[in-house]
Amino acid sequence: MKPEDLLQRLIPTHTQKCTVGCPVLDRFLGGGIPCNSITELVAESGCGKTQISFQLLLSAQLPTSLGGLSGSSIYLYSESPFTVRRLHQLSSSFPTLHNPLDKILTHPLHSAHHLFDVLSQLDSLLSSRRDTPSSPPIKLIVIDSIAALFRFEFENNPRDLKQRSGLFFRISSKLKEQARRFGLAVVVINQVVDVMNDSDGLRIGNSTCLYTSERKVCAALGLSWANCVNTRLFLSRQEERIARDVNGDDGFSTQTRRFIRVAFAPHLPDSYCEFVITGEKIFGLER
Repeated sequence: MKPEDLLQRLIPTHTQKCTVGCPVLDRFLGGGIPCNSITELVAESGCGKTQISFQLLLSAQLPTSLGGLSGSSIYLYSESPFTVRRLHQLSSSFPTLHNPLDKILTHPLHSAHHLFDVLSQLDSLLSSRRDTPSSPPIKLIVIDSIAALFRFEFENNPRDLKQRSGLFFRISSKLKEQARRFGLAVVVINQVVDVMNDSDGLRIGNSTCLYTSERKVCAALGLSWANCVNTRLFLSRQEERIARDVNGDDGFSTQTRRFIRVAFAPHLPDSYCEFVITGEKIFGLER
């Protein structure tokens, strides 16, 4: 018996999962993004966390026979406007979907308290869509991003930090309750902060700190928020110089490589996978 076999037993085998839209990434994730829990994507800007979430908005619409959830999605955003053009590009890799953008509901977020209010109001929508055969049920919620909502709302003092931790718990409890009640996959996007020295790095999951763009980083929002999510996936990037010989002249070009790593998960071992972002899709590379 392998260690990963023991880890796999921690999540029931009947837990439904949503394909990422790539068999390599699905195998890396043990079948895809699990329902009934919260999966967090952590990364600096430009690593592909929003790109992956966009592809999930589409793959969730696939029938269950193809690894999808046969449902629609809700995309709650707090920073950049919703990019319809990018979704159009990615939808070309899902030719079997009919008008896929019609099955994606969007809503802006202005603060952490606003997020909690929106989640509280979603119960009636989730129930009505589940009980209405003419409309696909909502099966995926994406929040992009959680860190931005807390950035300016709370000060760094004991009173505000206590209130912030309480709001972490209320938001995550509501998401988990909805995920279990309606069989949802919940994906939350988070950012990173720099780790200035080794004493700043608190071990959470498989490592004390992580590296991206030659920087030592850790997930934003600290230990209190880390305890609120079930699975944390860390995305990173690194620039590589590649030697080129053009007409006899030596030169260099830069290539960006992206990786996704399991920071912690109850059903996955510590592992990583390289992935590529193109105009049409996001896909993993075999190791």
